[in-house]
Amino acid sequence: MVRVRSYLEGRWMDGDGAGQPLFDASTGAEVARASTVGLDLGAALAFARAEGGSRLRAMTFGERAALVKRLGEIVHANRDELCDLARVNSGNTRSDAKFDVDGGSSTLAAYARWGAALGDQRVMVDGDVTPILRSKRFVGVHLVVPRTGVAVHINAFNFPAWGMCEKLAVTLLAGMPALVKPATATALVAERIVALWEAAGALPLGVVSLLSGSAGDLLDHLGPQDAVAFTGSGDTGRLIKGHPAVLKWNVPVNVEADSLNGAVLGPDVTPDSDTFQMFVSDVTRDITQKAGQKCTAIRRVLVPSSRVAEVVEALSDRLANAPMGDPSERATIVGPLATASQRRDVTAGLERLIASGCTVAFAGGEVPAAGYWVAPRLLVAPEGGTDAVHEHEVFGPVATIVPWSGDASEAAAIIARGGGGLVTSMYSDDASWSGALLLGLLPWHGRVVWGSRKVHDQGAGPGTVLPDFVHGGPGKAGGGEELGGLRGVRFYSQRTAVQADGALLARALGLPLQ
Repeated sequence: MVRVRSYLEGRWMDGDGAGQPLFDASTGAEVARASTVGLDLGAALAFARAEGGSRLRAMTFGERAALVKRLGEIVHANRDELCDLARVNSGNTRSDAKFDVDGGSSTLAAYARWGAALGDQRVMVDGDVTPILRSKRFVGVHLVVPRTGVAVHINAFNFPAWGMCEKLAVTLLAGMPALVKPATATALVAERIVALWEAAGALPLGVVSLLSGSAGDLLDHLGPQDAVAFTGSGDTGRLIKGHPAVLKWNVPVNVEADSLNGAVLGPDVTPDSDTFQMFVSDVTRDITQKAGQKCTAIRRVLVPSSRVAEVVEALSDRLANAPMGDPSERATIVGPLATASQRRDVTAGLERLIASGCTVAFAGGEVPAAGYWVAPRLLVAPEGGTDAVHEHEVFGPVATIVPWSGDASEAAAIIARGGGGLVTSMYSDDASWSGALLLGLLPWHGRVVWGSRKVHDQGAGPGTVLPDFVHGGPGKAGGGEELGGLRGVRFYSQRTAVQADGALLARALGLPLQ
């Protein structure tokens, strides 16, 4: 049996005991086991701080960028192998696996470019140099430097490559080492990526650690210079934020959690328009891609009441032509869910929505008896939606149409019932109506995508996270913010106001202070 190992203190380790099983999502067959029992996680964090931290802080931004670039190149060079692992361990179709793996390598490449532009700097300047009182020499400036601890990354099951790489791209460029804790159920891809990096000699000692299996007492060993970035359920995010060590040391925690993302079809949009086709394509993609297992997937589809029948017909036609089956077949669009627990949760969530008054408008065909399959579903809610529609995210190939009057302020209020989200998309060519809706959506989201006629064939859809723009959202979505270009570096840094002789400070740190 394959054992999924951990990479701690600069060497590969395996925990004691039988370990936790990992399964083939298509068949339910066991493919590997992982254990962290007996591993000294306090020592692992201490090693990362001392060895990895000192090495990264000694590097310039340009040197860190070169490191990040090399990691991305290795991922890209091995994409076929990694896609095969994702098919087995996550049930990904070829397209879904490429979406994950290529998303990871492209994010690493983007941060490498931004870091290279910073060149020989080790310190970032935030804002202007400000004279103090009337002095011309005595000035104040805000400086951004790496925290001297370790960043603990606790990643979700659905994007084992992209989720890991996007956090590492920002963290390593910031100058902070990371300990990565992938979701155990789909850890094969993350372990293989780290193994490829280590075998290529691309990892300076201590800069990246990997914990494959239970987190155990990991958080007990956090200190005042550490940070935690978590992607997963809101319940787990709240547990992390309330951990005694986090509270004791005020450890910064970034949470990206539940999100009932929306899509709003404007009342001006007709079925014969390009904007309508863009809307249908985006909703269909988010139901089928990764079998709906995306934190950015559209869950609530707001449609003017007069257009519901037309939208149901258009979406049903698209979904009926999205083949579900063996993810190794290139024609397959919809694969299985990643785990048995995901299948149980999705099935229970569907039952909850139907019990609340939603009806099934489209149901996919028969699914294999073995493995973790759920056929795509399109539901229609009563006018305005039910509490369950706005409170419970079904993390699978499921979306619910919510009829409403077409008024912009009403649409914004309905979307706000989700309690805060990562992204909502809106589709309209009416600037006045859209402007009112946009202002209503902005306070509740980390990102808003506006689809319209002149951009109908451009962009990657609201479900794609781009490294240039912030990823996160208020309220129920976790209150966090990742990526956003160099904005993401700030979470892993300390911003300090320094007041000094400006010329002396510039010479001391090699900064071009004006």
